[in-house]
Amino acid sequence: MEQLEGHKKIVINGHMSRYMFTLGEYDLPLYMDSIGFNPEQESIDRTKGYPNFHWLQTIEGEGEFLLNGRRYSLPAGSGSMLFPGVPHSYAAKGGKKWSTLYVTFGGELAASMLASLGIRHTEWLHWNEDAPITSQLLGMIEQIKKDDDRTGLNASAALYRFLTMIKIYGQKGGRSSVYQYLEKLDPLLHWLDEHYGDPEIGLPDMAEQLEISPRYLNSLFRQAFGITAYAYLIRLRIIKSKEMMSFGDNKLSIKEIAQLSGYRDSSHFIAAFGKAEGMTPEQFRKLHGLLI
Repeated sequence: MEQLEGHKKIVINGHMSRYMFTLGEYDLPLYMDSIGFNPEQESIDRTKGYPNFHWLQTIEGEGEFLLNGRRYSLPAGSGSMLFPGVPHSYAAKGGKKWSTLYVTFGGELAASMLASLGIRHTEWLHWNEDAPITSQLLGMIEQIKKDDDRTGLNASAALYRFLTMIKIYGQKGGRSSVYQYLEKLDPLLHWLDEHYGDPEIGLPDMAEQLEISPRYLNSLFRQAFGITAYAYLIRLRIIKSKEMMSFGDNKLSIKEIAQLSGYRDSSHFIAAFGKAEGMTPEQFRKLHGLLI
């Protein structure tokens, strides 16, 4: 079977593959339990749910879930994140062929990791054809074949990357993905990289770059970064100031760094830096061995 995604052709053989891991004495806070490809997904009925977190996505055909008395479809280009212990059942829709990819995982930080990605309960996600979610998961399977990763350490490291990929490209309901919001903001983000040092920049100036309203601009930033547009600018200025202080041959004074970072006076800069970093610029320099 061939699947087109991310502008690459992915070839999947018709054989079932399943890999499970024994962590031994490695008690990881986030670990992969199993991963695999099922060319003909069988019907499953779990009255007590699955013991670990379970990601299941459709490659070909369509699945149908029964969860809390409601039916959900799982066509190609979509997946479900099932939480532990949630009763559910699923089967191929209409009795036709249904091919799936899946990964199961656990660990004491698994739930908080998903919560930080905006997934706090069983979710249904979909993505655009050019999103690399499927290719990422298939790449993990291919790497596991080569690594003979019996401990699961490499696989668990790849799991973290995969979960963040879901956050970036996955869409819930009719909402856009983080990636789509970033695409809309990209011209402004590049503009801010060049003009962050201008103390006159305000929310209206940023909105003007995209020819949208300040309110809509803040909405885009909240969806992409979880903060307002101006809060993003403040963080950018602090990051740039830290970069200026991180060069061993930097002879700039705190006042000069403040001005280059977009602050009219050093006291305002020191206050903003302290709020963001929990230390003064001088303490930052000393901590990194950069005090001159």
